[in-house]
Amino acid sequence: MNFSRIGSRSILVVLAVSAAAFAQTSTPAPLTLQQVLQIALTKNPSLLSAVQHVDATRAAEITSGLRQNPTFTLSGANTSLPANNPSSPYTYVGNVSRLFERGDKRHWRLAVANATTDVTQSQYEDQKRQMELQVKNAFTNMLAAKAALQVAQDNLDSYRKSVTLSKVRLDAGDISKTDYERIDLQLAEFESDYESAKLNLVQASDSLQLLMGIEKPSKSFDIAGTLQPPAIMATLPQLQQDALLQRPDYLAARQSVTLADANVKMADANGTVDPTIGGEYERVGVYNSAGFQVSVPLRIFDRNQGEKERTRYEAQSARFAVTAARNEVLNDVDQAWAAYQSAVAVAARYNNHYVAESDEVRANLEFSYRHGGATLLDYLDALRDYRQIHLDALAANQQVWLSIHQISFVTATEIVP
Repeated sequence: MNFSRIGSRSILVVLAVSAAAFAQTSTPAPLTLQQVLQIALTKNPSLLSAVQHVDATRAAEITSGLRQNPTFTLSGANTSLPANNPSSPYTYVGNVSRLFERGDKRHWRLAVANATTDVTQSQYEDQKRQMELQVKNAFTNMLAAKAALQVAQDNLDSYRKSVTLSKVRLDAGDISKTDYERIDLQLAEFESDYESAKLNLVQASDSLQLLMGIEKPSKSFDIAGTLQPPAIMATLPQLQQDALLQRPDYLAARQSVTLADANVKMADANGTVDPTIGGEYERVGVYNSAGFQVSVPLRIFDRNQGEKERTRYEAQSARFAVTAARNEVLNDVDQAWAAYQSAVAVAARYNNHYVAESDEVRANLEFSYRHGGATLLDYLDALRDYRQIHLDALAANQQVWLSIHQISFVTATEIVP
């Protein structure tokens, strides 16, 4: 562009328009639930800490698979005396020895380490499952807060129009100043509702960003989604079967049985005798000799009886824990399904009847009030009913989504089509 042909005022206009366009393009786009979950999985510090714990547990498998190191010992005596002293000849001794494990100790150490890693991995998956539930609930709560703010904004805008109309009527002498002030005083309630809804939205946004691992909440953060309840085609028996197959906490309980059995074998192996075998070379004066040693501990008193007994009780406890975990899984699914059915029934009544009825009542009374056919109290009651019905409908739809998230949580599957 040739700026020499235009004035400074036009340049400022062009720059202002360009800055506005840049501000619009730099505003981050609203995030979907899947995008929010993906960010949380990669940035949530608690989850990242759990990943490191899994890696640390897996690294312990290396230590468990290591074999016993040999020991080398070198000693000398009378090395400072003359070499030809027959009464005290110098002596050098070199010894190499190694402990040989029996009872398949290394095998069972590896089995314990592998089983521990499996349990830790499942516990991490369970922690991730819980984090995803928190993110989904926070996402839904923010959507509800946005919708509630819109309801408060609509009510405030609608009543402000009534106040403006009343001011015109006051100026025209159609109503008294006292009547106008009574109308104007009611505006405070709608303004308070609006400010409360704004605060709820900010708090819901901050909570969601915290779960996403965002260090400092951004005011421009936004999400996109709907609170309209989806249709779920799953059945209760299918959900129960999915939960038994997918729940990581139930899997961890079953893996704990494998770990407990490996500990039993490890305790039995630790009760076996491990000999130490070594060989040595000795030089005394001008003479050379070789020898060997075999060291076998006599396990007369300590044969690892306590650990053998303890690990067997722990193994039996782990088996009872599996039964308890299975019962808990089925109970969780049953309760979540019942809560979902109840929430759907409540939401259907609002969505199919009460919301439309409240819209119609508010529209009719607003028209009647502005044309002198209804009292202020009637109009205010209609506005309050409209607000309450819409907020109740939002809460009902929100509860449906929360119950859907709970079903996904207790089954460890994604049931939303």
